[in-house]
Amino acid sequence: MKCVADRRDCGCLNWRRVGPTFFGLIVLLSAIFSEMGSRPVAAQTHSPLFEQIDDVASPSPPGAHEPSLTSHEHALYMSWMEQAGQQTKVMMAVWTAEGWSNPRLVHQGDDLFVNWADFPGIAVFGDGTIAVHWLREIGSSGFDYQIEISRSHDGGTTWGAPLVPHTDRSFAQHGFVSMLPVDHNDLAVIWLDGRAYRARGHEGLAAPAAMQLRGTMLTSSGVLGQDVAIDLQTCSCCQTSLAVTGDGAVLAAYRDRTEGEIRDISVARLNDEGWHRPVMVHDDGWELSGCPVNGPAIAADGEIAAVAWFTGANDIAAVKVAFSDNGGRNFDAPIRIDRGTPVGRVDLEMLDDGMALVSWVEWFEGNEALYICRVHRDAGCIAKELLATNSAGASVNFPRMARLGREVYLAWTQPDANGDSISIRRAVLAEPN
Repeated sequence: MKCVADRRDCGCLNWRRVGPTFFGLIVLLSAIFSEMGSRPVAAQTHSPLFEQIDDVASPSPPGAHEPSLTSHEHALYMSWMEQAGQQTKVMMAVWTAEGWSNPRLVHQGDDLFVNWADFPGIAVFGDGTIAVHWLREIGSSGFDYQIEISRSHDGGTTWGAPLVPHTDRSFAQHGFVSMLPVDHNDLAVIWLDGRAYRARGHEGLAAPAAMQLRGTMLTSSGVLGQDVAIDLQTCSCCQTSLAVTGDGAVLAAYRDRTEGEIRDISVARLNDEGWHRPVMVHDDGWELSGCPVNGPAIAADGEIAAVAWFTGANDIAAVKVAFSDNGGRNFDAPIRIDRGTPVGRVDLEMLDDGMALVSWVEWFEGNEALYICRVHRDAGCIAKELLATNSAGASVNFPRMARLGREVYLAWTQPDANGDSISIRRAVLAEPN
């Protein structure tokens, strides 16, 4: 693994090339994939959680990987990456009642940063403008790359010139982006920013030589807001997540980092007064001198918010969920929902009844398994489903989830003997008892 000299906590962004045994050390588990190929779970009916589970044909070709999902009105939007010789393509398509649109090229180049954990994402403004971000290499180091965002006003047919949301242009890492619409014309954008590794004392502050969480706003017309610091010391390579509460406040969830190398989950809140001091979701006390590459997921419905995350505190791997009933100002005690051998890589959607739908990856009979459960803030995981298993010699990486009414969609990178492809499952939520 190649790490910049002053990035002691760089984790392993290149884990997929190193192999699953390294990851076993990161999550404090030991497992070996035993055979090539995938073993999906058969479609089910009348389950406690879902009325129906079926496969959806992907619009992407063989070799595609790293899907990202979002929903807007009555449509599902997916972005992904695929290779064309020395070129990397960022693609997208839209799913409606009529099926998938034709795949549309967003951007391509021979200088894109391609990674299993830090990958492109898609969001849709309230006015229907589509935004897709990707990462472009800007220096000689494998950790020197910048964020670029392009917008489409015509459903993905044409795309505007890329915008860079961060004012810093130094050869440093800028990635792990989250984007989410705040209102009709505005998009919240947050990312992890490595500018303080190159120089100290930014903005008149004695900034530590650590990764920062930063953010801005982007309008659908392409106007960028101020690039502001949200937290000056965070874990270096865990995914971020965004939610918007009923009163329009933005919640940013991320893995924090203290001087004592405690790497628990924090949430920062943005309202008309600006970004407020982050609050710790729960004091897990996970001390780790390296990044676990395992970020949280957050969602909100009105003033109810929920966060899901992975922790290895006290040498116990666990997936936890915590709820807030005051718009993310503080959180209840967490609920553990895993089966005992989780990998993490969570995603979360809020349901109309105030419960949370959480997905995660776990070891099951020596293979990766994709689980999902409906989480009640008092009763915990009240319905759980095994959606798919993977027995290939590589990982499903970070499955992504989005909801259209009672339909829940999950997409992930599915490895097999012939290479990667994208798998998609659709599940229809059962009516709660």
